[in-house]
Amino acid sequence: MLDRIWQDVTGTQPPPGQGSVLATALLALALVAVPQAWRLTRHAVTIAHEGAHGVAALLSGRRLAGIRLHSDTSGLTVSKGRRTGPGMAATAFAGYVGPALLGLGAAFLLRERHALAVLWLAVLLLGLLLLQIRNFYGLYVVLVAGLAVLAVSWWGSTMVQSLAAYATAWFLLLAAPRPVLELQGARRRGRARDSDADLLARLTRLPGLVWVGLFLLVTVGCLVVGARWLWTGA
Repeated sequence: MLDRIWQDVTGTQPPPGQGSVLATALLALALVAVPQAWRLTRHAVTIAHEGAHGVAALLSGRRLAGIRLHSDTSGLTVSKGRRTGPGMAATAFAGYVGPALLGLGAAFLLRERHALAVLWLAVLLLGLLLLQIRNFYGLYVVLVAGLAVLAVSWWGSTMVQSLAAYATAWFLLLAAPRPVLELQGARRRGRARDSDADLLARLTRLPGLVWVGLFLLVTVGCLVVGARWLWTGA
């Protein structure tokens, strides 16, 4: 079993045609743009958002105390350590840019024809995230996502696996800017005073709007670069 997984991760798979790549992009766009779909698919963005907070906390020397995911698509990552300084700032910054960076990484692997590596890495990351979840709904959401990706990785045909990997990359890239725009809309209405941007404003004395702009710059930049990689890799 482990030998097969290792061969899948290190091996290459033929990419789908450009027509199929375009179809996965349109599917991902619909999952982001259609309100009824977004209410469900936004959970995937929250998983990536909170996971990115957790990774940044660990890399910056903080102690991760747990992650919660809620049915309204919100989430909370708790880490312990200094309440100020670069580590706290990096942890706060990572959330909104996390999905875009994951999408960019997936696009790079797909450009290099490693579709199965994208899927197995997703299984690994979801498995590690599961260990940090501290509420029942979060366990449910991450477990369902992990089992779905695992099923495609193990039983899917080569074409299904490639299409799933491309759809995942497109979704992360296209979805990442939307929560940033939603954040600024909430801030404008005075409903997000404890947001990551406002926490960064308190930590750095730069206005929250500057941090929202940086979130948007990173997410849109990843979308532009990642889309190019996905299209030229097909």
